[in-house]
Amino acid sequence: MTDFIRTPESNFEDLADFQYLPNYHQWQDLRLHYLDEGPRDGPVMLLMHGMPTWSYLYRDIIPPLVAAGYRCIAPDHLGFGRSDKPTDIHWYTIARHTEVLTSLIRALDLQRITLVCQDWGGPIGLAQAAMMSARFERLCIMNTWLHHEGYAYSDGIRNWNKAWQPGGLFDLQCPDVGLLLVLSAGLAGPNVIFPALSSGKPPALSGAAERLYQGFSAPYRGLPDEAFNGYRRFPRSIPLDSFDNGNAAAQALHYRTLLDGTLPTHFIWGCQDEVFTESWGRTWATRMKASFDPIQNAGHFLQNTHGEMIVARLLARIQEA
Repeated sequence: MTDFIRTPESNFEDLADFQYLPNYHQWQDLRLHYLDEGPRDGPVMLLMHGMPTWSYLYRDIIPPLVAAGYRCIAPDHLGFGRSDKPTDIHWYTIARHTEVLTSLIRALDLQRITLVCQDWGGPIGLAQAAMMSARFERLCIMNTWLHHEGYAYSDGIRNWNKAWQPGGLFDLQCPDVGLLLVLSAGLAGPNVIFPALSSGKPPALSGAAERLYQGFSAPYRGLPDEAFNGYRRFPRSIPLDSFDNGNAAAQALHYRTLLDGTLPTHFIWGCQDEVFTESWGRTWATRMKASFDPIQNAGHFLQNTHGEMIVARLLARIQEA
């Protein structure tokens, strides 16, 4: 049996901007949470999150997609959101996350899928499109990557990885990662966020900053340190140099497969991202013969700050096809 922690449902009760009913998929002895909104016979939008977020990231994107007739499926990776959280840090691998998502897609028999992916949702979600292309209609790629020969990891990626290593900035008991989303959204400055992170005492927030913090901290609020191992493992899975817990060979295969594929692809990119830069996004889009829509004032978590703009640009691209 897998040792895991399950977040109490009460943690999610007061999220006024996220009143979606939970759904659960059983994978072995663990429970994976996913949202399932919109018409069951509609084309599917598969909305994939990364680190350190959960399906709450898509709260502003789901309503206009449903209004446009799409069925929105937004899973929480195991270790995140409402999904179960294995306590062993070595349980978490990118190959395992990928297998779990494959299981969900097959269990729901999802077809006519548009993949919307960002951060680690890219390697995990794009693996599905590469290996089960018949289920997919198109790709929407935002601020992510696939490892391949010649990929140059930015200083932003290397610093993020280093910060989660022993002795790094985020090598903390119960790291309050929800604060990082408040920072990235520009709702509080580093002088507020980093002292709170290091002390383990949340700062006094109000308004939009407090709502955002409550949403992204809900999955781990009140849980023991072992519940944070899913967060820790993602940054330390980036296949830098000779280290690899990130399924690098498979990522490279998926990259080549998609370059040679025929799925219509649209890039929507937050250009202020220091991790996955605008230059990289444009290079990848050119190689994929894809459209590229820059959002000049958006950063890495563009779903948080530009949800309605993302939907408008994606729907416009679909209508052009």
